[in-house]
Amino acid sequence: MSSAAQDTTAHLIVRCLEAEGVEYVFGVPGEENIGLVDALDAAPIRYLLARHEQAASFMAEIYGRLTGRAGVCSATLGPGAINLQLGVADATTNSTPVVALSAQVGLDRIFKESHQAVDLVSLFRPITKWSELVFTPEAVPETVRRAFKTAQTERPGATYLAVPEDVEGSPAPPTAAPLPPDRVRAEEPSPAQVARAAEVLGRARSPILLAGHGATRDDAAAALLALAEQWDVPVATTFHGKGVFPDDHRLALGAVGFMRHDYANFGFDAADVIVAIGYELQEFDPVKINPNRDKEIVHVHRSPAEVDDHYSLATGIEGDLSRSLTALGAAVPGPYRGSAAASSEIREMLADELACGAAHDRFPLTPQRVVADTRAALGREDVVLADTGAVKMWMARLYPTYAPNTCLISNGLSTMGFALPGALAAALVHPDRNVLAAVGDGAFLMHSQEIETAVREEIPLTVLVWVDDAYGLIEWKMDLEQGRHSNVRFGNPDLVAYAESFGAAGFRVTAADELLPTLRTALDSGGVSVIACPVDYRENLRLTERLGELTGPF
Repeated sequence: MSSAAQDTTAHLIVRCLEAEGVEYVFGVPGEENIGLVDALDAAPIRYLLARHEQAASFMAEIYGRLTGRAGVCSATLGPGAINLQLGVADATTNSTPVVALSAQVGLDRIFKESHQAVDLVSLFRPITKWSELVFTPEAVPETVRRAFKTAQTERPGATYLAVPEDVEGSPAPPTAAPLPPDRVRAEEPSPAQVARAAEVLGRARSPILLAGHGATRDDAAAALLALAEQWDVPVATTFHGKGVFPDDHRLALGAVGFMRHDYANFGFDAADVIVAIGYELQEFDPVKINPNRDKEIVHVHRSPAEVDDHYSLATGIEGDLSRSLTALGAAVPGPYRGSAAASSEIREMLADELACGAAHDRFPLTPQRVVADTRAALGREDVVLADTGAVKMWMARLYPTYAPNTCLISNGLSTMGFALPGALAAALVHPDRNVLAAVGDGAFLMHSQEIETAVREEIPLTVLVWVDDAYGLIEWKMDLEQGRHSNVRFGNPDLVAYAESFGAAGFRVTAADELLPTLRTALDSGGVSVIACPVDYRENLRLTERLGELTGPF
């Protein structure tokens, strides 16, 4: 970067982003932040032009979720900044680090009613961990450092900085320099907390482990596996935690969080103590696993538990999760004989449902067949993003996941439309893996314009559209609770021609046995592909009826 290019606050901001290790800024430029965009163009940071600010915020979120480092999104003032808010809120509720930057009107008119002037700091405050206006060029190093530190510190979330137009264009102070990032060190668990947890577990007969998103963030998969095997106890995950415990392990119960009493719930019915590892209340309502408030709960996390009547703690351990689990294993040797007896039958039920679905040759395809073929087409380390809707319910329940962060679901805010733009970020983070966005047709058209972004930026990914011409999850809920549905049906364009119009490859599935070879062709192509796959959602009500007939304990 030339010395002349270092003269403005915009270039100082970029130097601060470089110091934070930022690789990408996802955004849409505007008149009021052209200085920042120009400064980025001369820096080693790649500005990835999105087609909608909301999509840019989802790209930043998935980048942050996969790397643990704050993803950065950028927009202009007013409507551009407001469009960032959905992904920002999604990141905060999903405990994911994001730093959002936007322009703002100049200080010379921010105090009065003027064109495109909105109090953005106040708008972002309820959906971020910290929201602030950059008042002077001198404040840039401290505010940028605080934005990243706050976003990345447990529990992670989004932060927001508004940069007034006249501040961005002002000369940078000659002595201003980025502040060096400081690393938060892992904390040892308190021996007293471990001792109290050991006392609770010492009287347990049938404990169960519940792994949430925090276990993935803290890289606790190995310690979780070791403790489960040492104690010989079953392990369930949240939708967010899928993959932190391998679904093909003999102690795996699968994911819990479905709207009805699913197979994994029976494992909790039989438990007297729940050891919740990295679980956060926004992942699902704890009433699903402790409806009678009769379970003793041991909360293991980097942060204290939130308050809920069905999540009243017997005790908690706060600190690095791997070290906490290792300490707990040393204090309570185990094993718990017979505690894992139910897990085998529950796993068999999940496997049978998936295997039965894989054998279905009906058309349109059953959701079980789509999940089975998706799993068959992807490797153990490949990444699938399951969008919100009926597709999420089927993928969360049935898609076997073997490694952390390989099945990504939004279950904090449960936002529709995140998967397609998020897949672009996933492909950037993991260029050596296949990346697939599994989306309903309703969610697909919310951000389908980002197909052009993927084609232009040469980011390979596959989009599998579950087509039912409706908001399928809402129809399911209406039929389940009201016996009828309304205002959920819509029409779709020719999705193959639509994909091809962006320069992507388009595929249409016309028979059940076409999906798997089509998936393999698309994934092997190394390009951008869209597959339109009709789905028979009559299976939705059949599933809830079948689950309602189950009785336990197993």
